[in-house]
Parts: sequence; C-alpha cells; structure tokens
Amino acid sequence: MESKIIEGECLEVLLNEDFQDEYLKKVSLIYIDPPFMTQKTQRIHENSYEDKFDSLRNYIMFLHARIQRAKSYLKDNGSLFVHVDYRTVHYVKIMLDRIFGPNIDDQFPECKNFMNEIIWAYDYGGRSKKHWPRKHDTMLWYVKNPKDYIFNFDEMDRIPYMAPGLVGTEKAKLGKTPTSVWWHTIVPTNSKERQGYPTQKPIGLLNRIIKVHTNPGDLVMDFFAGSGTSLVSAASLGRKYVAIDKNPKAIEIIRKRISEIS
Repeated sequence: MESKIIEGECLEVLLNEDFQDEYLKKVSLIYIDPPFMTQKTQRIHENSYEDKFDSLRNYIMFLHARIQRAKSYLKDNGSLFVHVDYRTVHYVKIMLDRIFGPNIDDQFPECKNFMNEIIWAYDYGGRSKKHWPRKHDTMLWYVKNPKDYIFNFDEMDRIPYMAPGLVGTEKAKLGKTPTSVWWHTIVPTNSKERQGYPTQKPIGLLNRIIKVHTNPGDLVMDFFAGSGTSLVSAASLGRKYVAIDKNPKAIEIIRKRISEIS
C-alpha cells in the first residue's frame, strides 16, 4: 500500500469502490481540518477556498456524510481528530457523538469513544475591544474502540515547566508532558514553513498528534488536505498517507511539499 494524493470531492472518493478496496479498515489516524463555516472566502494571495454554507444544518449534514463514511476506513484501534473552532464545535461534537458514541458516565461503558477536547491556544494578531479575543481552536478526539487504541505516551514532546523552581533541576531539565491545552504559535507570516495557503496549520501541531496516535509505517488520512501539513508530518515521521482535496492549488502545494522531503 503506497501513499497517495488524490484530487477530488472527498465524499465521492470515500464512496469509490476501488478506494474502499485499497483502504477500508487500514487507516490508523484520520485528521481533518474542514471548513469552519466562517461564511467567507478564505484567501492568501492567489490561493483561496470558499468557506460558506447556506445554513448550520447544511454544514453539519456536509460533515456528517463524510465522517460517517470515513469511520469505516479506520482500523479497530484507529483515531479521528476533527479540528474546528468556536463557531461550530458544540454542534460538531453532538454530531460526532451520534457517529461514535458519547462519553456520558460510567453507567454507559460502551459510550467511551470520545476521548478528549484539545484546545490549541495561540497568541497572535489583533485584540478586540468588544469581547475576549478569540485565540484558540478545538480538536475533538474520538476512537473506534475505547479498549484498544494507539496512544504512545513516551513519544510526547516535552514542554517547559511554568515554575521550574518548584520541581527541581532534574525535572525542570526534562520538561513536562502537555495537557489538553496546547500552546503553539500559528505559522509565522515570514516562516519558511509558510506555503501561502489559507488557514495553514503548523507542522509542530501535527507532529505531536501523529507521533502519539500512530506507529511508524501506519497510514494517516486527511480528506480536507488543504496545505498538506498532516501529510508532510506523516511522511517526515515515517508514516504513509492518503490526501484528498478538491482544490487543484492545494494538491499542487501538497505535491511540492512532499517532494521536498522525499
């Protein structure tokens, strides 16, 4: 099974019989950074995509159809990460609970497929004077089987203690493992990492997810591939990948980025 980059509408690809034959129940991690329903055209220079929906209901139905189908591609120990923001995260979680099963309480041990709400916090850009500045996204982590899933604790990157003097020199030098709140900068405007594609996510964010939630040689799928950060991370960490996006410019950028690390 080889890594693959596919230009096309993701639902059509996920429903394709040849695609099913190749990838069904073979994916260890699905990470998607879908449209956020900002009701805007997301644009940087000549690169753009439409992030507009007629209604919240249509947006949720759009995601539901694709995620419901994508679930069948996960291995029994596979995970799904859905990256959204404050506009729709509450509605998306309810939708995902219906697909994977909610994590309610110990009376329902079969409903533990929701594992974490991870907050990606960043401190960049302007400061509103009308409300608390919105400086975070949310990633919802679900597993296919709550009794068997990949979680490589020892692969976590370490972060500095906020009060190193309280833990001693040895612990401070080692650093601590992250919690469910991840502080990480966005992709800097003048960074070599920047690809000129709207809403590009930083490689460090995806490296953390892929190292912990997959093993070397595993398959990572992203069917809203965009600038390709998840695939670049997968390839650089020795994982295989399958990328799907209907935007020709996104596919061009992904191919270029992958070629630079091959």
